[in-house]
Amino acid sequence: MKMIIAIVQDSLSNKLSTALIEAEVKATKLSTTGTFLKAGNTTFLIGSSQAKVPAVIEIIKQVCQKHEGYRVPPINLDAPSQIDDKSPLEVQVGGATVFVVPIEEFYHF
Repeated sequence: MKMIIAIVQDSLSNKLSTALIEAEVKATKLSTTGTFLKAGNTTFLIGSSQAKVPAVIEIIKQVCQKHEGYRVPPINLDAPSQIDDKSPLEVQVGGATVFVVPIEEFYHF
């Protein structure tokens, strides 16, 4: 048994959720926040047999393509000197960070 942890941008959350449902892959969605630009993310927790891991990874890869985009950095009101330059930054958006970890025990009640 494996646990697939996929962290994706909020903008891709519904699309990935739909793709997983269509593939009959059960997942739990958690709202999370990244530290870089304090952007909203969604973390998917997916329990899977070892045999199904490559198929799930492929779904995530197809849905969560990276592309260039712009983000405005958050304003830190505690540090007024940082407010001077809040121009949008060109960053890579989309994509996913995926971890596959072994599960020693699994219970479903």
